[in-house]
Amino acid sequence: MAGRGVAGDKSVARDLGALVCLEDEVGQGLRPPEGRTWAPCGARPIVRVRGAGGGRVSIAGVACCRPGGRPHLFCQLRAYRRRKGEAKGFTWTDYRDLIIATHHHLSAPLVWCWDDLDIHLAPGLADFAAENEAWLRVYRLPGYAPDLNPAEGIWSLPWRAMAGFAAAGLDGLVRIVMRKLTKIQYRPRLIDGCLAGTGLTLGP
Repeated sequence: MAGRGVAGDKSVARDLGALVCLEDEVGQGLRPPEGRTWAPCGARPIVRVRGAGGGRVSIAGVACCRPGGRPHLFCQLRAYRRRKGEAKGFTWTDYRDLIIATHHHLSAPLVWCWDDLDIHLAPGLADFAAENEAWLRVYRLPGYAPDLNPAEGIWSLPWRAMAGFAAAGLDGLVRIVMRKLTKIQYRPRLIDGCLAGTGLTLGP
């Protein structure tokens, strides 16, 4: 990957014959994503939510790219139901499992790039990366630079399609999110478009 201070990651990926994997997280509650709507002239538009209770869906996703190859998107979902003792978000073992699953599906070395979220810096993840150095390199993206990560653009695609959609409950929200993300997985041009939107380029 070239440009904007990540040329080092590009050279490592080239030397390893690896895919560049850019990871990010996002969450969505039962309140519908904002979007354009309509109402009679002079009346305030109202989106009615039928579902009761609360909860939230957290998604960790990684866009994997290689020069001249088909891009891939892998995701992991976690539903938070506000139960006592339940984790609100992903643990370091969840991120470890996402890396392992990505490596298993692609059968290739990975150059894994993500931001400096506290959980990304967990000692367990650092130990895991050191133990699997033969196929894994982990790099942090520059601080305050979400525009460098194509995953940020990928999140906008399902949220745009869900604007104004009121799920009846958390299970319904999980189903619609999974369906939207699966559609993106089978449309590599959308992932390519999100990569192009960052201004980064993959070279041979």
